[in-house]
Amino acid sequence: MPNDTKDSDSSEPEPSQAKPQSRQNLPTYSRTTPPDTWWRRISKNLAGGPRDREELLEVLQQGQENGLLNSDALGMIHGVLEVAQTQVRDIMIPRAQMVVVDRDAPADEILEVVIRSGHSRFPVIGENRDEVVGILLAKDLLRQAQINQAMSDERNLNMKDILRSAVYVPESKRLDVLLKEFRSSRNHMAIVIDEYGGVAGLVTIEDVLEEIVGDIDDEYDDAEGAFILRQDSERFLVRALTPIEEFNRYFGSEFSDDEFDTVGGFVTHAFGHMPRRGESTMVGRYLFNVQRADSRRIHLFQVIVMPEAAEADSA
Repeated sequence: MPNDTKDSDSSEPEPSQAKPQSRQNLPTYSRTTPPDTWWRRISKNLAGGPRDREELLEVLQQGQENGLLNSDALGMIHGVLEVAQTQVRDIMIPRAQMVVVDRDAPADEILEVVIRSGHSRFPVIGENRDEVVGILLAKDLLRQAQINQAMSDERNLNMKDILRSAVYVPESKRLDVLLKEFRSSRNHMAIVIDEYGGVAGLVTIEDVLEEIVGDIDDEYDDAEGAFILRQDSERFLVRALTPIEEFNRYFGSEFSDDEFDTVGGFVTHAFGHMPRRGESTMVGRYLFNVQRADSRRIHLFQVIVMPEAAEADSA
């Protein structure tokens, strides 16, 4: 007679029929892998990914080393992570360095400021820099000046006709939040307010983006590849990567290039620390003001050539 137990057991798979666990997705390690490294990697694999910012950066760095990311992409990802932890006060243009126009200034004086600075947006002030009454766009000014010329109108410019509202942000605002606000409001400039309600400086969307992608040069910054751009008889824009030899040739100075090759190198040494935007230092008869910089390097200086008497006094 047939055995019922045998029939019921026949449905059980034979040991030889059991499929081995696939090793396709399991990490492989060499015999030379240190035990702590091996255990750390297998722990990450079981945990499902990086658990904090440091582990994420480590994974990204490994991806770059393995050819999955190029250095530019890795730099931008680092910038995105930094933006989420950086505040407006860290990148703003300080109040003293703001290029502003006076609300009651004549049109020709305002045009001179616009042309000399090369900027596209300007805070418009009243009695002082704490009274920002609006933002002037260079294109609005030029359009109105053209209209006045066509109408043979010799009157002074009526600023109220072309003034745009100013946006105010606190010093403590995070850059990722500010960038989102810039995008939603379509504003490109904001006035930075300190804890007492006074004007601390200004910040632009370009400043925020440069924290992610690095220095952004336009045709004014580049000046057809020139290292030095003249603003007027005393003020010059100088790239930090300008060779000291080129600087000496342009200004007739005699700075040594034995220790440093670039202007950025020897000026940073003169500061004694990595300067922030807006900081200034005097070297000889040249006042170096940091126009653009990030946490790693300086990009651009404004150099003011002082009279010989000022050099003697500073010495």
